[in-house]
Amino acid sequence: MVCCQRSNYFSTLLNRCLSLKSLYSVKIVHAQLIKLSLCNTNTFLGNRCLDLYTKLGKIQDAFGAFNDIRYKNVYSWNLYMQVFIQFGDIEGARQVFDEMPERDVVSWNSIISAYGSNGFVDHALDVFVKMQSLGVTPSGYTYSIVLSCVRYVCNGMEVHCNMIRNGLDFKSVIIGNSLIDMYCKHGFVDYAFGVFINMEEIDIISWNSLITGCSKFGYEEMAYHQLCIMRSKDYVPDAFTVSSVLTACSTIQDLSKGKQIFCLSLKSGFLSNTIVLSAAINMFSKCESIYDPICILDEIDNWDSAVSNSMISSLINHRLEKHAMQIFVLSLNEGVGPTEFTLSCLLSCASMFVPAVQGTMLHCFVVKLGFESDPIVSSSLVEMYSKLGFFNSAKIIFDQMDEKDLISWNSMILGCSYNGKTIEALKYFDELLKTGVPPDEITLLGVLLACNYSGLIDKGLTIFYSMEREYGVKPTETHFNIIVEMMIRAGNVNEAFNIITTMGYSVNGFICKLILSVNEVRGDLELTEKVAERLMKLEPTSALPYVALCKAYEVWGRWESVARVKKLMKDRNIRKVVGCSWIGVNSGLFDFKEDEVVNHGGEDVYLIMRLLMHDIEDEGYVF
Repeated sequence: MVCCQRSNYFSTLLNRCLSLKSLYSVKIVHAQLIKLSLCNTNTFLGNRCLDLYTKLGKIQDAFGAFNDIRYKNVYSWNLYMQVFIQFGDIEGARQVFDEMPERDVVSWNSIISAYGSNGFVDHALDVFVKMQSLGVTPSGYTYSIVLSCVRYVCNGMEVHCNMIRNGLDFKSVIIGNSLIDMYCKHGFVDYAFGVFINMEEIDIISWNSLITGCSKFGYEEMAYHQLCIMRSKDYVPDAFTVSSVLTACSTIQDLSKGKQIFCLSLKSGFLSNTIVLSAAINMFSKCESIYDPICILDEIDNWDSAVSNSMISSLINHRLEKHAMQIFVLSLNEGVGPTEFTLSCLLSCASMFVPAVQGTMLHCFVVKLGFESDPIVSSSLVEMYSKLGFFNSAKIIFDQMDEKDLISWNSMILGCSYNGKTIEALKYFDELLKTGVPPDEITLLGVLLACNYSGLIDKGLTIFYSMEREYGVKPTETHFNIIVEMMIRAGNVNEAFNIITTMGYSVNGFICKLILSVNEVRGDLELTEKVAERLMKLEPTSALPYVALCKAYEVWGRWESVARVKKLMKDRNIRKVVGCSWIGVNSGLFDFKEDEVVNHGGEDVYLIMRLLMHDIEDEGYVF
């Protein structure tokens, strides 16, 4: 009786130490236990000390507490193994597991969870199989861990069958939720519904897992419908439910349903949740309602990086780069630090600002924050400098990258192509292949662009025809357009049409424009008429087919046809696009439209240009 009272007394003291998170207090109590020889003889108190040292992160003290326990039980060993697991020593945890004189289901669950959470999925499944071969019956928690580890749905189905065989199919809400999550994660939403319908008990997690699966794998309308059913059955949606349905509405661009869910989030007080707020901003943005998120920002006080990133990316997607920069500055003033995603978004739009002041300022900010070694940010820097025409700067950043992923290589290859460094683009492509990283469709797009710009027709065709066979990349319409453009610009219009016929692609607007631009020199009136008629159907608002027809008719002296085409343009309210040139000075962008004299002080500009031309002629240069 006295021993029991002592145990309760010291256990209460240790619980108090844990609530205070006081290591000093734990050591005082532990020292008192050692003094009274209670740690050696009382396994329960020894286990409590071991558990407290583990939770407080003191590994050496935990080892000492374990060694002080004279009569170790399975709980002692489980706690000891958790010390290694908590500090990431999986090999040490497995060694303790193998040395355990006795194991219970918690021991097996702990080592399976340790392997799974650290990415050793195969080892986790092997331990699960060994567990059953030794006659240990898995618990619901065991199945929950294993289902979260499976890489392929077939393995998940095997585990599901094992559960049914052991009589644990739908009796536990934890098991049912794990099955729903596993099937939804692999895109088998119909199987998830089968589990959901047959569950004896469901909770909010069950609904959330099902709704998230519907939202991610093309059943967006079903996600919204499940939310309605959920509420009709008196289940109260949480912030996770609302954010999932908002994401579904943004995918199908259903603004009406999105506004309903947004009103529900307002009514439920979820707008203070930054995850819901970010989902709402993305939904309004994708539904082409960019001013609603701006109004939301004016009403909220709690900002974080998720909200800031959502707003910045939404503004950039709507070509409002200056506003995105303003939101970035505002977020900094609110004390919200940028993430890799923030900087990557801003760098991707920095090339829109001329001159490159904003881009270089962002680069300095990246260096100041220590993000220059991040592969995502570095790739964005390479892309930005390439688009601005500073190829050498892009090359320096790329060469200094410690870790190059496929995005980095793609940025560099495309940068080379856009800046006319076609030989360098092909060289980087060869270096990428040597690293063993398989190229994707963007990589091959950059290589084909390089071949197009440098006129390497044979090499371009070779790469195009071998894309699917050698690299497993199916050619898209963009790859096809580049090859056809390569052939047309080389004057091989007939060969281009043969490619179109044999590959089964239709003549799109891009190809029509190419043919018209080349045929303007060749003067084939019949071909111009056919292609112009095709382009009028594909792009009814484009002025190019009408302009091309007018020029062709003028060459052949068919003035009545010219008048007819111009009248048709007037009747359809189609106007010729006016060309312009632009130049950036300080933070301003000045444009000079075709045939426009007075623009941004244009008379003075042209006067100075004439003076410069006189000076050039006086120096002996002739144009």
